[in-house]
Amino acid sequence: MRPKLKILIAASEAVPFAKTGGLADVAGVLPKYLKQHDVRVVMPRYYSIDKEKYGLKEISGALGVPMGVLGELWCSVLESKLPGTDIPVYFIEHEQYFGRANLYNDDSGQGFLDNDNRFAFFSKACLQLCKKLGFYPDVIHANDWQTAAIPVFLNTIYRHEPLGDAASVLTIHNIQHQGSFYEGLMDVLGIGWKHYNFLELEYNDQVNLLKGGILHSTRITTVSDGYAREIQTPEYGWGLDGVVKERAGDLYGILNGCDYSEWNPQTDKYIAKNYSENDLSGKLECKRDLQKTFGLPVRDDIPIFGIVSRLVRQKGVDILAEAMYKLFGLDAQYVLLGTGEVWSHFYFGGAPPLFPDRIGVHIGYSNELAHKIEAGSDFFLMPSRFEPCGLNQMYSLRYGTLPVVRATGGLNDTVENFNEQTWEGTGFKFHDLTADALFNTVGWAVYTYYNNKEAMKKLIGRAMQQRFTWQDSARKYEDVYYQAVRKRKNIYL
Repeated sequence: MRPKLKILIAASEAVPFAKTGGLADVAGVLPKYLKQHDVRVVMPRYYSIDKEKYGLKEISGALGVPMGVLGELWCSVLESKLPGTDIPVYFIEHEQYFGRANLYNDDSGQGFLDNDNRFAFFSKACLQLCKKLGFYPDVIHANDWQTAAIPVFLNTIYRHEPLGDAASVLTIHNIQHQGSFYEGLMDVLGIGWKHYNFLELEYNDQVNLLKGGILHSTRITTVSDGYAREIQTPEYGWGLDGVVKERAGDLYGILNGCDYSEWNPQTDKYIAKNYSENDLSGKLECKRDLQKTFGLPVRDDIPIFGIVSRLVRQKGVDILAEAMYKLFGLDAQYVLLGTGEVWSHFYFGGAPPLFPDRIGVHIGYSNELAHKIEAGSDFFLMPSRFEPCGLNQMYSLRYGTLPVVRATGGLNDTVENFNEQTWEGTGFKFHDLTADALFNTVGWAVYTYYNNKEAMKKLIGRAMQQRFTWQDSARKYEDVYYQAVRKRKNIYL
């Protein structure tokens, strides 16, 4: 039997406290499936986090955080629990750095000018907190550039302290965002300028925190096998492909799990009628409800393509925009829910008055509408430029809403392409990032819908049987943790 581990998960966001993406799910959900270990979570206390709602209580005594040329800064630490568990969550409270509602960007979408100091401070505060609590982890699990300095600190200024025995695991959720800042950040990190070189933190004459984390962490994970391979290529590595390739032997792809307690058509409280793979009659009611909600003609015989997405280039919305008016020539309907780049609000938002029988659009986000779209659509469209993991395709499979996806990252890993000879598969995939490829694949799905009802039934049945659970993800993370601990001990005896 493997020994119990002490694990600290350090993240800039975690559900249900703060979320902008999948990073929050890993930090807030994964710990619930590691109950056999002493696992704790630490994150910033943004002012959008309600102290009363989540029962945050202050831990006595201020926490000092050495910040190089900025001197020692002080902060408070608050504590709560992950809802429904006894898992401690610590919140680093510092008004200057985290006393703002948004996590990373101002209201115009630009990154805060002090993000370098904010997250250098947070990363070091995580380590200082361990000392304050007398909690010396076997593994510290860092996430993305915001905490990528932690493995660097463990190998440098904390190396000869008891805390320096901790192994580090760094999860890359999106390698596009790397934490690149002016070289003067070295004076704030306080690790010495000798580490500002092309083999460590320097990249394009800047300090690159993610690069440093990749090179210094004991083990590295990312959120799908496909993305683990992709980030070792120039097309997807955003300049760090060579760095990742250098650590390929320590890199693992682990899919995020899907929360089936929320995304389940049998129990979903937001949809018009519940249904299951054994009784799909409720899905037709959900379709009619979706058409009414978006002001589309109520037709049982027409396929609906759902889109729930951030309207940004990563998600391929520019390719969707290029193909859209050609798509309206197909006998199909479309519903779109999302927000993002300003041009997309006008472009997609202006379509329903021109094509009221073809498309309904809601600019913004609504959890209830997202559920209605998953349940009421026949197909779910995800033309992503890159997709490290993706969750909506997992939701869609569970709801019998066949994904139409670009074969990249987690989308390629989780969707099996329709085989017209054997009728096997769970969705429809295309490879080229072009409007023609998108249109042709949607057309393929529409043709199958109208002309091969038996194949559609088989596809839906196979799709609804797919499961991507956090239990599976947690077992894989646990294996990586043990490997990291063994490697750390072997290297630094």
